[in-house]
Amino acid sequence: MAMRHAIAGLPCRSLPVVLLLASLASPAKPPASAQAPNIVVVLVDDMGWSDLSCFGGRQGATPHIDRLAAEGIRFTNFYVNAPICSPSRTALTTGQYPQRWRISSFLARREANRNRGLAQWLDPAAPSLARELGKAGYATGHFGKWHMGGQRDVGDAPLITEYGFDRSLTNFEGLGPRVLPLCDAYDGGRPRRHDLGSAALGRGPIRWEDRAQVTAAFVREAVAFVDEAQVAGRPFYLNLWPDDVHSPFFPPKALRDGTDGSKRLLYQAVLRAMDEQLGVLFDRIRDDPGLRRRTLIVLASDNGPEDGAGRSEPLRAGKGWLYEGGIRSPLVVWAPGLLADGVAGTVNRESAFAAIDLNRSLYAVAGVAPPPGETLDGEDLAPTLLGREHASRKAPIFWRRPPDRSGTRDNPNPDLAARHGRWKLVVDYQGTAPRLFDLETDPSEHTDVAVQNPEIVERLRRAVMDWNATLPPDAGDPTRQ
Repeated sequence: MAMRHAIAGLPCRSLPVVLLLASLASPAKPPASAQAPNIVVVLVDDMGWSDLSCFGGRQGATPHIDRLAAEGIRFTNFYVNAPICSPSRTALTTGQYPQRWRISSFLARREANRNRGLAQWLDPAAPSLARELGKAGYATGHFGKWHMGGQRDVGDAPLITEYGFDRSLTNFEGLGPRVLPLCDAYDGGRPRRHDLGSAALGRGPIRWEDRAQVTAAFVREAVAFVDEAQVAGRPFYLNLWPDDVHSPFFPPKALRDGTDGSKRLLYQAVLRAMDEQLGVLFDRIRDDPGLRRRTLIVLASDNGPEDGAGRSEPLRAGKGWLYEGGIRSPLVVWAPGLLADGVAGTVNRESAFAAIDLNRSLYAVAGVAPPPGETLDGEDLAPTLLGREHASRKAPIFWRRPPDRSGTRDNPNPDLAARHGRWKLVVDYQGTAPRLFDLETDPSEHTDVAVQNPEIVERLRRAVMDWNATLPPDAGDPTRQ
């Protein structure tokens, strides 16, 4: 009873730490090997393929991420499995194509989800990397954007902890403890709340923070989680998924003052601030010899950039599109104690693989089997991830466009896409009007070479049509009843 009263009397900011201590000490968790690698997955929101300095962006804009890249590996042919947030996150979480779970665009209000043929949230029965690692003795934490249920008016979605996380802190796209932003333009006006209805949903303690400091709040909780896992002697799996660099763009005042107020410069200021804030966690791990030796950090973006904000040069298009700028993501892998000798600072331009493969590979890195009875769509490319090989995914990678992202009459978004080796096919739902691109020579997808390669077109067309036929249709499919 005394402990109950002591916990009840703590401020909201302190409560998660107490709960974490209890969860990490739980006797229900089997002991994991002291040498099991720690895993940190950083998923940036709406960042373009070429925004990081180490991927060709503004020089010096992202020094902390650049340092990870200089000590790790950059992958230039890594893909997410959707060009928009919720399905991209679902694929990384489950290791399966998100359309299996009827999540093919961003989750919004109930009516909008129904109208687009989407689920209201990710089914907790879906396979979860965090859940399986937790069963193996890992401490598991999610800090940042969720967006797989619990947004807008969907207040009865499962809590993030129901997917295998010991602890969570999210934003207005999920339930449980969360940080909601106050957007301050530093123009003398009152900061405005930006919560998209989340504050009315309950289901967890809420605190309001300056929008410019929300990522820092997630980082503080992540560092505390690392500290406590280390004290408990347990390896950890940690999602750090900031909602930067998604709009609205509200950088700290010192950085805002250095812009002209344009969308692109405000975006770049937010990118710079996010990098600085993420650096606190990176330094915590790098500066601890034990953590440095056995921790893997992977960093990517969930999809391409919002128009007029980030960049994906020389790739075509951005967020929402099945062209390369919407689905190809920068990937940085840092693991000084796990990488092959001599690969630090290198760039892998050969290996093509996707988030579903990253999910499957992280099981292998941790030495944990995928959930029994589940068929993951990802392939184990752990040797590639750690620089020991340059293998690619053997099967094609497939995509279906979000049902609410059809493009325009003059510039339609492809309905379906497939990549295999150097070849990228885009096609409509009926399998007609195929276009083929050779990504080795034409990453910008300017030149259609379908006529010159009819056998490749037919092979990939049939493969992507067969794949799509196995999945629940959404409102983008003209045959859906």
